[in-house]
Amino acid sequence: MAVQPIPKEYPRITPYLCVDGAADAIDFYVSVFGAVERMRMPAPDGTLGHAELALGNSVVMLADEFPGMDFRSPGSVGGTPVTLHVYVADVDAVFARALARGARELQPVKDQFYGDRTGQLEDPFGHRWNVATHVEDVPDEEMERRAAEAMSAPGGDVTGSG
Repeated sequence: MAVQPIPKEYPRITPYLCVDGAADAIDFYVSVFGAVERMRMPAPDGTLGHAELALGNSVVMLADEFPGMDFRSPGSVGGTPVTLHVYVADVDAVFARALARGARELQPVKDQFYGDRTGQLEDPFGHRWNVATHVEDVPDEEMERRAAEAMSAPGGDVTGSG
């Protein structure tokens, strides 16, 4: 059997998070998002050299920061420009769990013109997440109308991230 260049158990794009406190982050992602731990490879000093979580059909890889290898967490580099978008069955419940576990609300949960109910948070490890539940299938013409309306509103934002 030939080796597959893209392993079938991995999606084409997999985020790899650098975390100051990877073991705690795993606990957070399991309890808040319902992630399932696939593997954990501790380093000799007790830090996590590599771990993998499954979130539905997605995989998130993570490890503790290793400054000597220039692998740094958001707190070490002054924040992150990246936001992870995750769909969940009940955005309000997941968002509340995240806040109770120490996440910081960046945008409250609200219905968006494009049919999702979303909120944005920063987890206790400095990573930003858009948490969403799809609540409405919006026809194309209606989507165009709503997008134009959103863009023309003061501070118009069609991304749903702010």
